[in-house]
Amino acid sequence: MTPIVRWLGCVEYEPTWRAMQQFTETRGADTADEVWCLTHPAVFTLGMNGNPAHVLAAGDIPVIQTDRGGQVTYHGPGQLVIYPLIDLRRSDLGIRDVVTALESALIALLAMHGKHAVARRDAPGVYVAGAKTASIGLRVRRGACYHGLALNVSMDLTPFTRINPCGDAGLEITDLERLGVHLPVADAARQLVPLLCQQLKLSGDVRAQVARVIPSGT
Repeated sequence: MTPIVRWLGCVEYEPTWRAMQQFTETRGADTADEVWCLTHPAVFTLGMNGNPAHVLAAGDIPVIQTDRGGQVTYHGPGQLVIYPLIDLRRSDLGIRDVVTALESALIALLAMHGKHAVARRDAPGVYVAGAKTASIGLRVRRGACYHGLALNVSMDLTPFTRINPCGDAGLEITDLERLGVHLPVADAARQLVPLLCQQLKLSGDVRAQVARVIPSGT
């Protein structure tokens, strides 16, 4: 079954999270998987078992306690967020398989641009020369997953200094721009989504959907 790819643009975090929950609660055995691509206005999100002490100085940026795994992270303009809403039972995938697929797709994207990236078993996400470039957090409910990945494309990284990113004090954060990869967020999505769907073994002509749905150069 071909997944449905959606480009949502810049959308507030909490309504999008609630929409993911609603989609997951109401989907049936024949509901197509969906891949949501978007950005969020500035927000800190704390995983369901996250320690609030890792939020050092939120200031004017809201903090939302959410239901994904992991600790605290930052979302903001210039960051690509992708939420794969996948029926794990139908796809015969475990949660570790999904994490590995997300990491592998991100690593492949960076390799396309001549950058060597790695994953860490002890800290999900993707790193270049020790600096975190993308974070991953998921939730499984009713045999399906939601939440997903956040890739730093070209953004103000200052808010990351106001938290211990992913609960790791002093963790260095970078983005594609600082690595010498110059891409608009939408173009990063156009390149990453087919890689992600390939890693998740989602069938169908995803590239045609991406070309039709996701804008270029914005």
